[in-house]
Parts: sequence; C-alpha cells; structure tokens
Amino acid sequence: MKWIRTAPHEFDANLLFNEDGLTPFFALDRERKSGGGSKTAEFEHSGQTWLARLSYQDSNIVNPGDETPQGTPFEIEEIKEMRIKVSRRRDEDGVGQQQFVAHVTPRWNGMEGEKQNGQHVEIPVPDGFHEGVNVRVQGANIEFERYLVLLQLAADALDVNAYYFDDVHPFSNIQDAERYVRVHRDSSGPIHARDGPLVGLAHVLESDRDGYRKLVQNDADEHGNKLPGYYHTVTLDANRIGEAWPNHDLPKEVKHYYAREAVQADPDDPLAHPKLGASYQVSRWDDTLRWSDLERLNRELEETVHSVLENAGLDSAPQRGGGAFVEDAYFKADVHKPATAPTTLDLASIKQEQKSVVIEYLSDGLTDVQLESLETLATDGGQVSPDDIADEHGRHVGSVRRALRGIEELVDRGYGEVGLRSDYIGQMVYQAIADARDAVKNAAKTVADTVETDRVGESWAKFQAFCDRYGIDFRRRGDDATLDLGTNDPDDDPNVSFLVRRAYRLWQDANQDPARFRAATVSYRRPHGTGSSYPAFREL
Repeated sequence: MKWIRTAPHEFDANLLFNEDGLTPFFALDRERKSGGGSKTAEFEHSGQTWLARLSYQDSNIVNPGDETPQGTPFEIEEIKEMRIKVSRRRDEDGVGQQQFVAHVTPRWNGMEGEKQNGQHVEIPVPDGFHEGVNVRVQGANIEFERYLVLLQLAADALDVNAYYFDDVHPFSNIQDAERYVRVHRDSSGPIHARDGPLVGLAHVLESDRDGYRKLVQNDADEHGNKLPGYYHTVTLDANRIGEAWPNHDLPKEVKHYYAREAVQADPDDPLAHPKLGASYQVSRWDDTLRWSDLERLNRELEETVHSVLENAGLDSAPQRGGGAFVEDAYFKADVHKPATAPTTLDLASIKQEQKSVVIEYLSDGLTDVQLESLETLATDGGQVSPDDIADEHGRHVGSVRRALRGIEELVDRGYGEVGLRSDYIGQMVYQAIADARDAVKNAAKTVADTVETDRVGESWAKFQAFCDRYGIDFRRRGDDATLDLGTNDPDDDPNVSFLVRRAYRLWQDANQDPARFRAATVSYRRPHGTGSSYPAFREL
C-alpha cells in the first residue's frame, strides 16, 4: 500500500570529520583569503543548479600558537570560522527557501575559547577525535540524506577536495529535523479539534509529573486575527512516544500550524493552508541521534504524520491531485510505498486500556489511604510527595508509600514525587471519587428522612451510596429481597461478583441481618439482552 510522501522541512546536524585532521579547515581558509574574504561557485546535482558561497565570521577560538597540542603546524594568525552557504539558483527555486549553511570550525584536543571577559575555557571534543573539523549544517526543504552530498559538491566547486568530507565521524549527531504535509484548511479541522489526535495525545499519554508535558493551542495569529488551528502542538518525550507508537523511540513534537501570512493569503496560495508536521526534539531525552540513524529518523517522522492523519479521519493515501492535500514548492502531494507500513495510532484503544485499569482498581476496592492519596493527586494540579499526602490526611508517610505501591498502574512514582499516569486517568479518578462523596452525602440525607433513627448513620449511608453509584436497586418485600444490578457491561462495569461481595460487606458494616442479604436474589442484564438471576449466597 502507498501513503502520501511527506516533505522535509527544517534540519540541523553536527557533522564531524577527522580523517584528514585540520586540512579541510586550512583549505577553506586559503580559498576565502584568495577570494578577498569570500568566494562563489556553481555546481549541478540531479538536474538542479546550486550556488555555493564561501565566507567567514569572527571566532573566539584561542590561537594555539605555532602548532596544536598534537604537533600540527598552525600558520593562521587570526582564526576565522568558515561559512558555506548552499542554495538553489533563484530562477529554479522561486520561493528561495531551499538552502543550508555549513558552519565549519576546527577542533583539536585541548582547544580553548575566550569569553567576553577574557577568561579562557576549554572547548570539549569527542574522546579519541584528536584533530578535525565540525560542520554545523542548518537548512530547510532538502532531503536529509542530500546534505552531505551537497556539502561535498559545494567544497569541490570552491576548489576544496570533496573527499575531505567523505568519512563522517560516528559521533556526528542530529539536532533538529521535521517532515510535513500541507492540508487544505477545509479538511484540517479534525486534526486540531478538541477530540482530535493532538489533544488526545496530550490528554491520554501525558502524566502530570513524569516526562515532559506541553500542549499548545493558539487560534490567533501575531496580529490577533482569529484562525482556528493557527498553532497547535503537542510535545512528547521518548517514554510517552513509546506508548502511542510502540516501535518509536525518538521524542517528537507534532504540530498543526499556519504561515504568518495565512489570513491575508489568497485561497489559491499554498500559504493559506496549514502544515501538519512531526519534528525531532533533541532536548526531550538523554540519548543522541546519530547521523547513521537517518533512515530511522525519516521513518519515525513520516509514520507519525501518517498515523495522525489516519486518526483524524483523513485519507493518507489519496490519488494524485485529490484528497485533502495542497501542493507547495517542496511538498508535491504524491504517494510512495515506504519501507515499513505506518504504525496505527489507536488512541481509543489506549483510553479503553486506561479506563479498564481504573475500573479494575476501583472495583476491587481501595483502602482509605489509597482513596485519600488518589483524591489528592486528582485535585492538587501540581507536584506532590508522599509526605504531602501524609500531612494532608494525618497519615504516617510509610502507610502512604505502601498504599501507592498497591496502585502502581494508576500512578507514577519517582524522585520523591508522585502523580497520576495521565490526565485521562486523573479525570476518571476525580469523577469517581467526587461521585462517591456526593452519593454518601445524598444517601445520608435520604436515609435520615425515610428510615428509623437508630439506622441513620454513616455506615448505612455508605451502603446506600454504593448502591446509588453502581445503579443497584435493593428491594425488600416481607421475607424476600432482590439485589437488582440493572444492566452490567463487562467491558465498562465492575464484575458482578465484586458488586455483590462489596454490597454484602457494607450491609454488614451497617449492622443489618447477614442472613437476609444472603437469601436475596441477585439479578442483572447484559447489554445484548441476556440476563441472569440466582441466590446471593453463591457469590459470598
């Protein structure tokens, strides 16, 4: 099956080269001097004409003197850092945004930089690197794997040997990368809607305290013009990404955004329509994305875009020229067959799993300390420690920690802090606890008005509250009693055995006759119409 081909947008990488030591830097310095400070050239690649311009910028690198610590002669009196700007010729690239800058700096073990106050600080280089160059590549709208080829061709056009940039050092790393599609504004609403995938990712996957949480929803441009979906993003760290896409590791930002000119743009102008992009977020994990990981990077970014489109109900494999996509100078809205099929983003399944976890724990019965802890976590809105929970409820902190260990699927614990695993779990827990508290209050008032004084009390109110919460109707006619559970959905409701056993315990706590409950008839119905009726003692 084929899917829409995403286009490359921003890119930022550090390419290290040390096979030829400092020779590439010396060669570039020589060429810029021979050109009086700058030099320009043209070259061809894949039927396209590119321009290369060599220039320089000032540097704070401390001159090593006659030679580097490794013994390499250093004949440059004033160090300048090299800049190579590579861009498509303007008559071929009318937009003028397909380009990159390669910032070339020398590197050697023991090199130093001078701060503005004159202090010298060491500039670290990778272990075993010795001497070489760092090439910081920053560009846009170029396929990621082309940057190295274009750098080599640009160097050759500027009379610097291209082979200096053949062997990329293993420590070369990627700092930023984005792939995108452009979606017609009339079709993109489901992406950024309140029940769309961007909100769903933040709502279902993000913990209050574990990992990085960021959901941005801005529906107005810089001039205050209203534009729904103007800038909506969700950022997930590596752990949360793995929950949504089990075979993904890279932290990412998924974003739906318009250009600044979108409001004023003609409807036929691509800038009038938003982009859906996925970008790598280097600051959201402790690992490093290497140059050798380019294939993995492309796959994860494209799969992310595809699965968000699918989750929003948009066709990610349209016929050419059809569907919800708008072509621009760099996004051609064509389809291709990727190396691996996209991973489905099934937020509904994740929500159901989390809902089932909450129901399971609440159904099995929680201790008072666990309920108090959950209530605090669901209502505090900030960072909470077990000590905070213990202080709030007058408990020993050891009891709180033991209680939290018993509900690990609902909470995240670490670094002396604890929080609910997701906003979605938080909302379900909060509502369940609030309903239970309200039911106790309402039941106590009802009982006070309808039953004998000696049966009015908190214990009986708890039994009534439990019945109200789960829709249980307990009827007594003379010596006969019925425990009617109503419609019981095994996918959404606590199991029948739990309901009967829990009701029995509360009945006993209220000093009611156990024999009368055991003799009652339990009845319930399933959503598809079947039902069951049997003596309560079978569950006890």
